[in-house]
Amino acid sequence: MPAPAPRRVLLTGASGFVGGHLRRALAAAYPRAALITEPADLRDERAVDALVARTRPDVCAHLAAVATLAAARDDEARCWDVNLHGSLRLARAIERHAPDCLLLFVSSAAVYGDAAVAGRPIGEDAPLAPQTLYAATKAAADLALGAMAAHGLRLARPRPFNHTGPGQSAELAIPAFARQIARIEAGRQAPRLEVGNLDVWRDFLDVRDVCAAYIACIDRRDALPPGAVLNIGSGVARRVGDVLDELLALAGVAAEIRAEPARVRAGDVARQVADPARSRALLDWRPGVPWARTLADVLADWRGRVGAEP
Repeated sequence: MPAPAPRRVLLTGASGFVGGHLRRALAAAYPRAALITEPADLRDERAVDALVARTRPDVCAHLAAVATLAAARDDEARCWDVNLHGSLRLARAIERHAPDCLLLFVSSAAVYGDAAVAGRPIGEDAPLAPQTLYAATKAAADLALGAMAAHGLRLARPRPFNHTGPGQSAELAIPAFARQIARIEAGRQAPRLEVGNLDVWRDFLDVRDVCAAYIACIDRRDALPPGAVLNIGSGVARRVGDVLDELLALAGVAAEIRAEPARVRAGDVARQVADPARSRALLDWRPGVPWARTLADVLADWRGRVGAEP
């Protein structure tokens, strides 16, 4: 049976890609709830403490992070301070001022790194083997908060696999493809696409399905085991090069494909796909947005953005 609708929801990272989608999903799911989205500097312990003390949320959906590989590389100390220590500051403030609050810590499938054996689906019990600075900070926070859950922190740790949708930055593969295709259509770019490694396989989701999983975590917060870890994935692996072909066919664009070494990520895992059995059982959640719609919406989003460029 679902838990009562929360009265006050604190959302960190509301201005980000996923945060914008989750803000709308929360407002639709809990129209009577106060949705608190004011930003707080997670590096400032007093500011974090004051925010939680003033708002006393029933649920805190924690998305705020240094989330891109480039930003992590540019300021390693900030990445650790925000992703690990900032999450701990938030958790300690919740323990002090809102001990009944569920902390929904959005972790990442990146924490698994190369844990997949022979490309088999990854379950929640797979060892953490992060391959990037970003993944290491998320894994550290995931583990540290899990230890706090053992001593009473109400915590759920969804680990989403790759997700995309309208509004995503072109730093990631699918929106990068869509942006270039839209520019070719608009005559702003020669019919040539610069790409990274097309031979990796990923478990892709629509961001709206990911947000639906987070809502399900909130709805079932009273039934989840303490510190619950939940893979948010489809269980289907897609080759990145095949996704590019789908986008080109959708747009009706023919283009030269050129591999650019600068777009290849160091430590990229060859194949990563989720075993989502636990989230299906505990959350009664499955992806619902058709993949064709996801790609069409991403392409439409970038056509609009390119059209608005000066």
